[in-house]
Amino acid sequence: MLALSLPNSKSNGNGAHRKVRAEIVGWGMCAPRRVMTNDELAAMLDTSDEWIRGRTGIARRHIVSDGETTASMAIAAAQDALQVADADPREIDLVIVATSTPDHVFPSTACQVQDALAARHAGAFDLNAACSGFVYALAMGHQAIASGEHQQVLVIGADALSSRLDWTDRGTCILFGDGAGAVLLRATDADAGVMATVLGADGSGGELLKIPAGGCAVPTTHESVTQGLHYLRMDGRLVYRFASGVLAEAAEQVAHKAGWEVSAIDRLIPHQANVRIIESAAKRLGLPMERFVVNLEEYGNTSAASVPIALCEAIEAGTIRPGDQLVMVGFGAGLTWAAAAVKWRRSPEEVYVSRQRRWWRWSLYQWAHLRSGVRRGLGRLAIWFIRTVEGRDDR
Repeated sequence: MLALSLPNSKSNGNGAHRKVRAEIVGWGMCAPRRVMTNDELAAMLDTSDEWIRGRTGIARRHIVSDGETTASMAIAAAQDALQVADADPREIDLVIVATSTPDHVFPSTACQVQDALAARHAGAFDLNAACSGFVYALAMGHQAIASGEHQQVLVIGADALSSRLDWTDRGTCILFGDGAGAVLLRATDADAGVMATVLGADGSGGELLKIPAGGCAVPTTHESVTQGLHYLRMDGRLVYRFASGVLAEAAEQVAHKAGWEVSAIDRLIPHQANVRIIESAAKRLGLPMERFVVNLEEYGNTSAASVPIALCEAIEAGTIRPGDQLVMVGFGAGLTWAAAAVKWRRSPEEVYVSRQRRWWRWSLYQWAHLRSGVRRGLGRLAIWFIRTVEGRDDR
C-alpha cells in the first residue's frame, strides 16, 4: 500500500510526518500620536489620577485624532510586521483583521489593509470577537495554515473604541484606548509556533458589555443618537467577575492542551483590561507577576489590539527569548474568551532588513496606493459614461 501524506503534515525524511504549524515570523504595532493622561480625564470627570491608577493600573491611553482610523493603524502595524519578517506582501494568502470598530460596516477593514499592502493574492475578512478578537484570529490563521490551504497569513488586532465611548461615563471612558498590533504567520514543521488554541463563548452574558444601537436590531435614528445608544455600555462588576475567572481557566486549559505544565509557562500575555484581573489570575495559576506581560499603564484597554501590542513590546524589551513557552489570553464582549499556546523561536537580534529591501517594500506600497486610486477613478469614469449614454438614449 502507498503511504499517503496528510495535507497538514510534512515528511522528515525518515518516513515519519511532522505536524505543520503556524509560526510568528513578523510583528508590528501602531499607537495613535495623541496621548490622554488621567489628569486630562480628571479635568472632565469626577475622578483623579490616583483613583484610576488604583482601580485599573492605567495612567495614559492613546486616542485617534484627525486622519487616524482603525484601518490606518492596522495598515501601519501590518507594514511593520512585514518589515520584521522581510516578507513579500504578494505572497500573503490571507488577511484577518480582528476589530469591533471597523471604518465601515463594509468594505471590511481587512480589504482596506489588503489593498494598501498590495497583497493581491490574499483573501481578506474581518472577525468580531471584541477584546478576544486577536487570539480568535490567531487561532483561525493557525488552522488555515495547519490545514495545508495557506502558507502565510497576516493577523491583525485593531480598534478605536474612543469613537464609541461616552466621555461623561466614568465607568467606561477611563478604561479604553486605541491601537493596532499585527503578526505574520508562516507555515513551519519545526517544533515551534502555535501549539494549541482554545476558543470559548457564553452568549447569555451578551448584555453585560455591548453597544446597543447601530445594528439591524436598533438602526441608527435621531432618537438612538440622542439617547446615547451608540456608546459602549458595561456592567463593570459582573464583567470583572467573569474576566477574573476565565483568564486563569483559559490559560490552564490551553497549556494542558499543548502538553505543558502551568508552571512551565515562561510568559503569559493577557488581555490588558485591568491590573487587578491579571493579579487575580496570577494568584489562581500560582505564577509570579514577573511572568505576566503588562503594559496597561501606557495604553489602557485597546480591545483586540491589546494582546499583540503587549507581545510586540515584550519582544522589543527582550523579555521574550527563543525557546520560551508563551500563553496569550483574550476575553471580552460576547461573552467570549480565547487562548493560544505558542513556542517562540525568533530573536529580535535576528531581524535584519537591507536598505534596498526596505525601499522596495515602500515602493510597492506607493504603487498599490496609485493603482487603487487609478482603478477607482476609472470606475467612476465608466459609471459617468454609462449614465451619460443612457441619458442620451432616453431623449
